[in-house]
Amino acid sequence: MSELADRPYSTVDEMNDGLVRRWNDTVSPDSVVLHLGDVALGPIEESIALTAQLNGRRLLVAGNHDRVAPATQSKRAIERFLPMYEAAGWEILPEVIEGNRHGYRIIASHYPYGGDSQEQDRHTSHRPRWDDGVPLLH
Repeated sequence: MSELADRPYSTVDEMNDGLVRRWNDTVSPDSVVLHLGDVALGPIEESIALTAQLNGRRLLVAGNHDRVAPATQSKRAIERFLPMYEAAGWEILPEVIEGNRHGYRIIASHYPYGGDSQEQDRHTSHRPRWDDGVPLLH
């Protein structure tokens, strides 16, 4: 993968160590991080366990590649994988969250209001309602 993505690592372990180090150099243990999905790929037990090393209170709005995403996973699969995410320190949030920050209403979701990287829109029932001018963290 590293050679395909032109990344400055010679092994996956070196890349993972670098990512954890950079995260922890940036995020303090008392920070709160809102992660908008696709937190781990590859062998899930290894990938999720690796994230336990990350600083901060970590909130996850699941994306289509997460094993706890209602858009792509069965209820049974979510029940199976949820304890693994929680054991690694993740708090799983709903697919779309709304709130106020500094007096502004915001919406956060892994999924965009509309459009997709594929020819046909995917996961449309899991997206925020159509854009009504509210900023979307995506």
